[in-house]
Amino acid sequence: MQLEFLLEQVVNGLVLGGYYLLIALGLSLIFSVGGVINLAHGAFYAIGAYISLEITKYLGFGPAIVLSPVAVAMLGILFERFLLRRFYAADPILSLLVTFGLAMIAEQLIRMIWGASPISVNMPAVFKGSVFLGDFIFSRYRLLLLAVVVVVLVSIWLLLHKASFGRVIRAGIQKPDMVAALGIRLQPYMTAIVMLGVGMAALGGALFAPITIVHPAMGAEVLTVAFVVVVIGGLGSFWGVVLSALLVGVVRGITINFVPAAGEASMYVLMFLVLMFRPRGLLGERIEKFET
Repeated sequence: MQLEFLLEQVVNGLVLGGYYLLIALGLSLIFSVGGVINLAHGAFYAIGAYISLEITKYLGFGPAIVLSPVAVAMLGILFERFLLRRFYAADPILSLLVTFGLAMIAEQLIRMIWGASPISVNMPAVFKGSVFLGDFIFSRYRLLLLAVVVVVLVSIWLLLHKASFGRVIRAGIQKPDMVAALGIRLQPYMTAIVMLGVGMAALGGALFAPITIVHPAMGAEVLTVAFVVVVIGGLGSFWGVVLSALLVGVVRGITINFVPAAGEASMYVLMFLVLMFRPRGLLGERIEKFET
């Protein structure tokens, strides 16, 4: 029985890791490609959750999951065009300060529009209940979330490693001078990366709204975890972030069930141990600044 319980917690931890992955992978891509520390990334996650609430009222849960990330990705175009673009060649501390200010503005706008009180989101009836696999019991909705994360992950990997778009992006990260010499204009690719990154964050907010509490400060809370995941995984590494997100999710999920008070601290302990032996993270790579 103890083994069954442990396996259930591992699956729950993988779901939690998938949640972290949707946020952290976009954050890592934007930093790796543009050299910008985007502290407003969590704000897009929160906006995605709130927009999905509004769309659900009129169109239902399914359309909200699709349309919310699309709407936030459109905001990402404006975000990249009028803000991030100014800081690609600047000191990273400047982008950190500006995006921090934007995150604070976004949080206050959310309070003004939707109020400061937390909102509980009803889970669609079709996804309520549990699935029994032999002696194991798994939440139906959590298994759905895990499946969606896998589909998103495979899609992003194919885009970055099998499509010409991804080849240009990876070349822009590793050999920006060579790409510029070939006459390839990298600015549109950066816009697409920002759209992809903030869209994934919004998808995370929309998907996990039914199993968490939606509130104005939720973006700031998840951003800390996302940074921990990126640091553990290593900048410039796709699979490093994936491995780190799943590892943090499983470690935190198991710790919360056995030692609830240590759940929050477990990911920081894990980060400390990894950086002691791997200062660049698990699969971190040396990257050069992306030139537009």
